Amino acid sequence: MTEASASSAHPAYPADFPDTSAGSLFATTTTVAGHGGDEIEAYLARPAGSRSRGGVVVIHHLPGYDRGTKEFVRRFAEMGYDAICPNLFHREAPGAAPDDAAAVGRAAGGVPDERLVGDVAGAAAYLRALPYANGRIGVIGHCSGGRQAVLAACRLDDVDAAVDCYGAFVVGEVPEGMNMKVTPLVADLPNLGAPLLGLFGNEDKYPSPEQVAELGQILTEHGKDFEFHSYDGAGHAFFATHRPSYDVAAANDGWERIEAFYGRHLAPAEG
Repeated sequence: MTEASASSAHPAYPADFPDTSAGSLFATTTTVAGHGGDEIEAYLARPAGSRSRGGVVVIHHLPGYDRGTKEFVRRFAEMGYDAICPNLFHREAPGAAPDDAAAVGRAAGGVPDERLVGDVAGAAAYLRALPYANGRIGVIGHCSGGRQAVLAACRLDDVDAAVDCYGAFVVGEVPEGMNMKVTPLVADLPNLGAPLLGLFGNEDKYPSPEQVAELGQILTEHGKDFEFHSYDGAGHAFFATHRPSYDVAAANDGWERIEAFYGRHLAPAEG
């Protein structure tokens, strides 16, 4: 099956995707059916070629569906995965620039958990319907998206691997005065159904090292498959290359661990 003929199986898949040069990537804006069947904007990146591959749903941070997050999506395509990031704030300001929609979403205190889960489920279904998908799906998020990656892995039964990059308030209450309408996920954690990789900075406040330790203890008590790595000298948002918080050593090590983790869990199942 060629890419062109495969396109008929997925209406949003472009028939003219260049599939001739090793290492080529294709990226575009598309739409997915999110929570409640709502059509929401999403950013898709795919590698060239017909090799079977897993998919990655990238959950953007509270600042929104921005350039940095789209760079993450393309990086996963470069790793060999189909990757997509749904615009979680699309409903807040349809047709508006992503920054404007994100401002409205932040003012509202973020994305409701139920809606988030529905949007991730829709993005995962989109990936599974693409040509050459092997059916295995990873989720990853940074900051608020880290918490949401854990949430998705607890409430969706078809997530195969989850990565939490310094997700705040998986445990621990939102401090007074911080406009985030989220609650801890302690009650959800017994339902975590996928291996979890956690990457944290020891200079972070949300989550603090104490909260990371608490999360690890809860997961251990419930017999969950997880691995955590914390970096001395790194604070919040150490993956963000456009911020002063960027930490080269922590980010580089984190990317290596993400690539290895997904390499173990998103390959086709044997047998």
